[in-house]
Amino acid sequence: MNVGAVMPALLLLLFCAALIIGAGLVLLVMRLVRMRQRASKAPPELNLDGFFFPVVRPSYLRRPSSWLVVKSRNVLSVKSALGLHNARPCSWSEGIAGEKKLFISPPVKGWILVVGSGLPDPGEDADTCFRFVIDLSRKLGHVQFFSAGHVLHHHAWVRAEGGRVLRAFAWAGKTVWKQGVRTRAEMDLAMKCPDYDYPTELSAVKVEPHDAMAANSEKVPALASRWSLDPAEIDERFLEQEPGIAGEPSWRY
Repeated sequence: MNVGAVMPALLLLLFCAALIIGAGLVLLVMRLVRMRQRASKAPPELNLDGFFFPVVRPSYLRRPSSWLVVKSRNVLSVKSALGLHNARPCSWSEGIAGEKKLFISPPVKGWILVVGSGLPDPGEDADTCFRFVIDLSRKLGHVQFFSAGHVLHHHAWVRAEGGRVLRAFAWAGKTVWKQGVRTRAEMDLAMKCPDYDYPTELSAVKVEPHDAMAANSEKVPALASRWSLDPAEIDERFLEQEPGIAGEPSWRY
């Protein structure tokens, strides 16, 4: 073999290899530079250590303007006592919206909730509401009724057991129903329950009657929560259970 003839070829190969390696190194360096440039333009990472973000839980229920609560776990007995016609299954979200005449919920912590436009309005006729609650209480035992209007601030709360009203108060521009002894919960919430000639009690607190009774109306849900159940505070886990029953009442006012 002629070494002199082979040497130029080897030198050429080494030169080509050096070029390839050099080009590869250049490309690698350029890639690293571009990556560093992109990283410098990226927004800085936020250090969230030590920050508290409250868990926002969606509200599935809105509070109706009036509602009935029955101490029972037997939905069928409540349905029978109300004489529900055209009864059919109904979801919580649809029933609680108040678009049905009556919606009977599944039991919630030993209570059954009833809402709907079919409930009586003590502001329109307190006697009708009285007869309605008394009749249900005779059939079902412990029954409570609540209402709280957002515009005129008419409101009411009633508690009956065994066909007897233990406590009731209703306001519709004036006291239209007052019965029984004021409960501890009402006193703790500083709720005003004036007599039928209402100025007597309200003047003593130096508050306009309308303002005092508007504040009263806003406290009705808190009273319901202490006595039994506030519809707007029902745990969302109950909404995943069986549906309630919707229908029309058989009685007339």
